[in-house]
Amino acid sequence: MSDTTSLSPRQNWTVVIFGFLALSLAFSSRAALGLIMPVWQTEFGWTSSYISSVGAAALIIMAIVAPFAGRLVDRRGSQFTLNLGMGLLGIGCAIVALMDSKLMFVIGFAGFSAVGFGIVATHVVATAVTRSFSHNQGLATGIGTSGATGGQFLIVPLIAALLAFASWRWSFGALSLASLALIPCIRMSMRADPPTGAATTQDEAPTSMAQDFVVIVRQPAFHLLFWSFLICGFTTTGVIETHLLPFASFCGFPPVPSATAYGLLSLVNLVGMIVAGWLTDRVNRPMLLATIYGLRALTFVLLGSLPGTSIEMLFLFAVLFGAVDYSTVPVTASLVASHVGIKMMGLAMGLISAGHAIGGAMGALAGGYIFTATANYDLVWNGSIWLAVGAGVLVLFLKAQPDSKIAAT
Repeated sequence: MSDTTSLSPRQNWTVVIFGFLALSLAFSSRAALGLIMPVWQTEFGWTSSYISSVGAAALIIMAIVAPFAGRLVDRRGSQFTLNLGMGLLGIGCAIVALMDSKLMFVIGFAGFSAVGFGIVATHVVATAVTRSFSHNQGLATGIGTSGATGGQFLIVPLIAALLAFASWRWSFGALSLASLALIPCIRMSMRADPPTGAATTQDEAPTSMAQDFVVIVRQPAFHLLFWSFLICGFTTTGVIETHLLPFASFCGFPPVPSATAYGLLSLVNLVGMIVAGWLTDRVNRPMLLATIYGLRALTFVLLGSLPGTSIEMLFLFAVLFGAVDYSTVPVTASLVASHVGIKMMGLAMGLISAGHAIGGAMGALAGGYIFTATANYDLVWNGSIWLAVGAGVLVLFLKAQPDSKIAAT
């Protein structure tokens, strides 16, 4: 499907393991913002609007950083890129742990940490894993990137425990120490893979980021994957991660069971990503991705019928949606590698991930605006149904196998 670096099996799975751990720490650090928000409101007198705005700024920084992080993988390799991201994340969490002003919070979370979030991201880990495997790429990518959701079940409870028995400063301090401690582990255990974007012969000059960008955007496969992944962001990060719990409250469900259902959704995400990765190696990938989007559309039909039902229906939705939530990641990464090219996979995945973030922002804003205007979420869920169907139709235009010229790169 694509060329890969020559690594031993043990080193290959080391990339998966440390990619999983890095994503677990990065996404848990992001999740800590909502967990600790009430404490900061009491201790510092900050409003939820201010804290949320800093979190939104961090998302914008992540979207901007994503393509450059992908380019960094192309040029400097995955070991250097992951270590840089973990270092920035460690510094950012340390600043937040020591902060005593709004400025320190902005610098720590929306500055250093946000750049770290943008570097230690699923597209970086997916690129690193894909280049390290010649077989079972999809399965390995699914396991490695599942740290983005499943790894939080290992770390977020620890953050909550430190918050309960010590203080929020210890929570961010522990995240900082864990992030910095992972750097020497990655350096000693992960082989420094050679950058694939470098010139391969003396006569072949290295290309600039602008040149690679032009090559990427001229490929129809990139646009099919970019716009489908933007819709993916709208229907997951945008409307579900932002509005599912408020919708559960709107339906009259108690907060604790609703939060438990949301946690179950994240747990099923892990299984869904691994299964999707396993299937990526064995079935028609465009058809698989279209099926995932189609099934996601059906889950929105169930979600729209929740008002007036029991809490068990919310749990059913959590299981079904969790299975098709992050499962698009390993399939999309595999298609980028084969249809856009392994040489520029990092930059291409970074651009596609930025599209996902833009779609997420659009979904979050649209959901809030529609609920304010109509006092219900019907239009949000109905619109999401057709958007998911549209994403499925888009990816069906992809060929099962790339052109021989792209595959050769």
